[in-house]
Amino acid sequence: MKTFRIVFVGVGGQGNLLASNLLGQAALDSGVPAVVSEIHGMAQRGGVVESAVLLGGARSPIVSTGEADALVAFEPAEALRLLDKAGPKSLVITSLRPVPPFTVTTGQGKYPDPAAAVDYLRGKVARVIAFDGQELAERAMNPLSLNMVMLGALFAGAKLRVPVEAMKKIIRAQTKQRFVEANLLAFDLGYQAAAAA
Repeated sequence: MKTFRIVFVGVGGQGNLLASNLLGQAALDSGVPAVVSEIHGMAQRGGVVESAVLLGGARSPIVSTGEADALVAFEPAEALRLLDKAGPKSLVITSLRPVPPFTVTTGQGKYPDPAAAVDYLRGKVARVIAFDGQELAERAMNPLSLNMVMLGALFAGAKLRVPVEAMKKIIRAQTKQRFVEANLLAFDLGYQAAAAA
């Protein structure tokens, strides 16, 4: 079974690790071998967090330079920062709402223009899906459901061997009960946004 390599990247508090763990569990429940790895740049709100899900016969949890089949970025600067994980045949999915790092908010750095970032990404990979995922999370009545929006977009944009219903079953079972409906709506909104892109 060919391995499909997915890299998730965002900042602390966006739910990147939950998204990768839920996807890994949905894969295993569907009979698809999965390996999940995490890199915590800073496990608190605002620090960079990276994770990977390898679906199929992976021997290593590492995604090397150019190996990612899909790069899912919860904000545009992180898509640029981890672009080296992607290659010319890769899919990049990014939310367009910036989360400026500390260096930018204190005036020590400059945040890249999101539109220019997307144009740059389009010149480097096979396909880019870009939309304001945070706005969709807010529309789902849970601003913390950006991770579900991005999972939905991944399912629409990539040909995963994990059925959508298996993913939704895991969302129902493993997210806090009071957020389940909002999380499922966020997943659907992300799916629709990516399918229309």
